[in-house]
Amino acid sequence: MRLTKTAALALPFILATAPWLTFNSQAGELDASVTQALPALERLYLDLHQHPELSYREQATGKRMAGELKQLGFEVTEEFGGHGVVGIFNNGAGPVVMIRADIDALPVTEETGKPYASTVTALDADNKRVGVMHACGHDIHMTSLIGTAQQLLKHKAQWQGTLMLVAQPAEEVGGGAKAMLKQGLFSRFPTPDQVLGLHVSAAIPAGKVGIVSGYALASVDSVDISIKGKGGHGAYPQLTIDPVVLAARTVLALQTIASREVSPLEPNVVTVGSIHGGAKHNIISDEVKLQLTLRSYNPKVREQQIAAIKRISRGIAISAGLPEELMPVVYVHEDETIPSTYNDPRLAARVKASIEAELGADQVLEVPPVMAGEDFGLYGRTQEQLPITLFWLGGVAPAAYAASQASGESLPSLHSSKFAPDYPLTISTGVRAMSRSAMDLFNAAR
Repeated sequence: MRLTKTAALALPFILATAPWLTFNSQAGELDASVTQALPALERLYLDLHQHPELSYREQATGKRMAGELKQLGFEVTEEFGGHGVVGIFNNGAGPVVMIRADIDALPVTEETGKPYASTVTALDADNKRVGVMHACGHDIHMTSLIGTAQQLLKHKAQWQGTLMLVAQPAEEVGGGAKAMLKQGLFSRFPTPDQVLGLHVSAAIPAGKVGIVSGYALASVDSVDISIKGKGGHGAYPQLTIDPVVLAARTVLALQTIASREVSPLEPNVVTVGSIHGGAKHNIISDEVKLQLTLRSYNPKVREQQIAAIKRISRGIAISAGLPEELMPVVYVHEDETIPSTYNDPRLAARVKASIEAELGADQVLEVPPVMAGEDFGLYGRTQEQLPITLFWLGGVAPAAYAASQASGESLPSLHSSKFAPDYPLTISTGVRAMSRSAMDLFNAAR
């Protein structure tokens, strides 16, 4: 193709002001580069999968992640916010892009039957021996983070800025992001211009990615209710005020919060996950304890849920004739509360476009929000109100997904003892999607 003199003179300016075109023309290069790196990444994944560690105990995992980043040339800070790791790579003037991966595992005994299945056990917070498994895909997240680091450094001539990688502990208990932010994640290190994350999906086939704009994951609250009563002999209920009956009334009444108090246009969940009371068939106890989980997107709905729980519990106790000193105690575990994750719509659109350019538009799905929770949302709730986006990374083997769709049988979910992602395809897709998204964000600012 021949260019006119004017066009030829303008071309350097066009390329300089639109540097993302440089990498767009090399999408195949990134695919080939990730394919070349995949065997080593698979070995890393298998090692992480076979050596899971519970929340707040991820010391060896943190050291492994720190070692990988140091080997790549990152400036690494260890034991940050617990066993967290922060890696900084300065590649000239430009924006700061942070990518986060969580590193803790769950108290789940693996039952996948895979030859690489975890056999690790540990004592939990109650001093009980439990199996430990990466049943939520955090081993995929960590491997994708390292793979992304490798690709961005390999192609560092094609972007400028500061790459900030965060290996975050204690996501499963909602404490890791809080601890890292409290220790000064955005003051001791550069404040990011954008924050990216990914999460494996047990409902999307491997090779595909799911994007949500706006609210993506729900806020999470743990609530305890202690329902008092006046105990006695099971044969003489008229002499007691039975807390089991009050608890039953309370459980049913709590369901009206979502169905009759909160607007039907506002998604929310009130689930009683545990109920404990009594010791013997013929004894009416003095107390029953309930444990609840609350989910919502809108912070005002969360406040409405908590206020309604306190009012309903107290009202039922009053109706039963309990004195003031025996009113129910409602305790909200504020230290475990995590906010909803809000994907900045503009950033989500940019990430979607980048992943479509890398993987193909047919591999990117627009998916609905879910009621699961993620403390990733905290990174966007700082004083700076940073734009964040977390996308879903398909993890289901395509053949298993197709069979499930045909039969109607459900697939193992996240947190299932049988969850086993198609890790080679999932890792490859995650690294390509995240690398391309980050590189485009760096270049768009130029």
